[in-house]
Amino acid sequence: MTETGDRRPLASRNTRWAGAIARWMAARAITPNQISQGSMVAAALAGGAFFLAGQSAGTTRIVCLLLAALFCQLRLLCNLFDGMVAVEGGKGEPDGPFWNEFPDRVADILIFAGLGYGIGAPGLGWAAAAFAVLTAYVRELGRATGNPSDFSGPMAKQHRMATVTAAAAIAILEPLWQGHNEVLAIGLSVVALGAALTAFRRGRTLVRRLKEPDKR
Repeated sequence: MTETGDRRPLASRNTRWAGAIARWMAARAITPNQISQGSMVAAALAGGAFFLAGQSAGTTRIVCLLLAALFCQLRLLCNLFDGMVAVEGGKGEPDGPFWNEFPDRVADILIFAGLGYGIGAPGLGWAAAAFAVLTAYVRELGRATGNPSDFSGPMAKQHRMATVTAAAAIAILEPLWQGHNEVLAIGLSVVALGAALTAFRRGRTLVRRLKEPDKR
């Protein structure tokens, strides 16, 4: 089902632990913009860890893969809490819309380009990054034309992070079949193809909405 609206629907937003952490942040000198900026730091660390993992072996590779997965999830947590502190915590700022979107685009590029270079497939990494950015562009284009935001998949942001996180975890087991970077390459390919399909799907939905009688 297509998920639409002005705010990304997240089940984790309604959990107790998320609410408790958001309230803790909101009660302190932590701004939503700072949290959004932190997501870029997490993404840079994830991309760097993926790069090092692709170039290493043994214990070093395992540590780098674990760190890459951890920082990908930390990026998502930043994306969760910046909105919660801004909306539920009442700390929204005038330039919030910029920091809500810009760091996400930077984060996707850092993670996927880093992963691509690490496994020796920079073109694939940049393709995944480009299509990831394109999915967000189509969503924002929809909003700019008066339509609700389209957060549909199959490779929305949370799906992209889940895919590369799972790839990092499975890649730890590659020595069992004398493999190296195949799982990461497959995961990155899934992201690239899935993001391309997502951009196409969102674009098709937007065109249909623009052609609706009440839009003319």
